[in-house]
Amino acid sequence: MKTRTIASTEAQNNFGLILNDVMQNHTRYVIKRRNAPQAIILSLSDFEQILADQAERTKMTGLVRDLTPAYSLGEAVTQSDDNGS
Repeated sequence: MKTRTIASTEAQNNFGLILNDVMQNHTRYVIKRRNAPQAIILSLSDFEQILADQAERTKMTGLVRDLTPAYSLGEAVTQSDDNGS
């Protein structure tokens, strides 16, 4: 099974081709928006296999964990006390 990432606009413009690839070749697509993963497209048979097989669930959990963006905006703010230090 292959997993590919694709931009949301490209997925929108090529949905029919993606759907065919998902159904015929069991390719999984991770849809990215603004360069961050947002959704996964996979066939119903792949989804059933994930639900039924612990090893497949573990693989999918790892994939989702690896693709989940780690948000770390800004920097920690340190406050000085009233003495100006």
